[in-house]
Amino acid sequence: MGAAVTYTESELVLGLKARNEKHFGYLYDHYSPALYGIALKVVNDESIAGDVLQEIFLKIWRSIERYDSDKGRLFTWMVNIARNTAIDTLRSKAHKMGQKATELGSNGLASDQLAIHPSVDHLGLVKVVEQLSKEQRVIIDLAYYKGCTQEEIAKILDIPLGTVKTRMRNAIIQLRNILKQM
Repeated sequence: MGAAVTYTESELVLGLKARNEKHFGYLYDHYSPALYGIALKVVNDESIAGDVLQEIFLKIWRSIERYDSDKGRLFTWMVNIARNTAIDTLRSKAHKMGQKATELGSNGLASDQLAIHPSVDHLGLVKVVEQLSKEQRVIIDLAYYKGCTQEEIAKILDIPLGTVKTRMRNAIIQLRNILKQM
């Protein structure tokens, strides 16, 4: 049995931009569990999350030329694609059914448990987000994992829009400071 092939991030990006299928296979093998976890967290349905994962990798393949390492790491770029694709799916489905706000309002937000899916926990997100206050965690969950706007969050939580904006801003600043220390 031969040694497993590994790539540096820059080698992987160069291979992907050259449309090398081995590099794409490596990307899928190593990143699909985390990206699937993000999709599952947003759409909350395994079947839909599988479809979203396919769409995520299609978008990565089609738009790899737009990736700029000066703006951030490859994984961060892919997480944004995953999150946005899942949110787009959720919004299009919600638009057809007209139930987005009611579904989100009944998701048991009183729980102290974070909504980050266990399959992405190896990223250390749970420990980072746990350092936020409960109010901040709920707002981050609704905004980043459920795709709610600040106005929707205010309605769901029945709090003023200004409070949502302040909590979100403070949470992002706190997360940024925590991540800088890592």
